Amino acid sequence: MSRTPSAAKTFLAKARDVILPPQCPGCRDIVEAPDTLCGPCWSRLRLIGPAVCDACGLPFSYEQDVPLCASCAGRMPPFQRARSAVVYDDASRDLVLAFKHADRTEAAMLFAHWMITAAPQLLADADLIVPVPLDRRRLFDRRYNQAALLAQGLARLTGIACLLDGVKRIKPSPPLWKNNGSKRMSRTERRRNVAGAFRVCETAKPDLRGKRVLVVDDVYTTGATAWAMARCLKRGGVQAVDVLTVARVVHN
Repeated sequence: MSRTPSAAKTFLAKARDVILPPQCPGCRDIVEAPDTLCGPCWSRLRLIGPAVCDACGLPFSYEQDVPLCASCAGRMPPFQRARSAVVYDDASRDLVLAFKHADRTEAAMLFAHWMITAAPQLLADADLIVPVPLDRRRLFDRRYNQAALLAQGLARLTGIACLLDGVKRIKPSPPLWKNNGSKRMSRTERRRNVAGAFRVCETAKPDLRGKRVLVVDDVYTTGATAWAMARCLKRGGVQAVDVLTVARVVHN
């Protein structure tokens, strides 16, 4: 009798796949299993390998004796480690933007699998997963927080506790561009704009105090958001902060 519910779930899953076969999130072609890409879409991605900056996770083009990139060697970030699954380029951008803005929320589990593969040690060390929060306007416009969906997916796959409402964004998300969109903001300008944007909720402080927290977001662009979140969480009593994203911008 105890096997009946499991057998029923298996039958229903197979029936669903026949009626609504799983599709590639990139091109919508039929794929063999849910939460997977087709071969052509997968081959376009640039996976980030183990040769990265120990601190910020910047990919190195080859193995180096020096563990840090020039930026982190000059000024260490407030988080301990940041890692990403893929390079943010034309191939991954289409997937991420569809996930963020086009209600393609089914990609969350696909991305969560990538993130687990990219950063097993960060997940092994984490006590709590905390998503980067959206400001109220963006949350109203999108109707969901993509970082929260990623955090929930990771929690489901790993069993690590997820604290969705532990941090609030108290300042709107700053733009990446200035001068009417003609020039991208520098890393320093972004960090200045996002400073003080987050606050730990008083009710969450007992859950966070002394813990090692894994901050989750979709894209690591300049690192400004990761810096601000790490500082906020440390002020709230967190012991250490790591950062994990689906994709990372790599400037040539």
